[in-house]
Amino acid sequence: MEPKTLARYSVPAQALHWLTAILVLVAFFYGQGGTEAQVYSAAQDFERQLHETLGLGVLALTALRLLWRAVDQHPEPPPLARWIRVSAGVVQAGLYVLLLAVPLTAISGAWLEGHPLTLLPGVTVVPPWAESHALGATIAEVHTWLGDAILWLAGVHAAAGLFHHHVLKDGVLRSMLPGWAAGNR
Repeated sequence: MEPKTLARYSVPAQALHWLTAILVLVAFFYGQGGTEAQVYSAAQDFERQLHETLGLGVLALTALRLLWRAVDQHPEPPPLARWIRVSAGVVQAGLYVLLLAVPLTAISGAWLEGHPLTLLPGVTVVPPWAESHALGATIAEVHTWLGDAILWLAGVHAAAGLFHHHVLKDGVLRSMLPGWAAGNR
């Protein structure tokens, strides 16, 4: 007897995927950017704390996703052209790298600039190492570029999902949608 192939990702995999996507999007919009003085101004305190909290949430969810991915079963991908399989793998790997790199560059950049990580419930995590302001500013700038890059790459990922759904009609998008959104097709 052949093992049953899965048609959909598990509920935890779907939840981790969509929760990560939502946190990334909200963190992007609450990442006010600008000069160091603007980012750390008292007027931007709530937005910065929310951004830092969401970023830490993205980092934690990504670690959980990677652990879950290592033990969970996945649906078998449909037969696709080699360039599509390779492209999908590159985009997926790029997203995971960025999901780790974006929050890690934010944390290390802030700490090297001499700023604590301040989370919404008022928890402050002071820098564990000596200030190196110029290096911190450079890493903070890299964080901004990576934050833009993750949105662009996530957009490509979403467009590919829509391409699978509307053009290839292969069930790839439905496999990651929650049951209520996937329909009975």
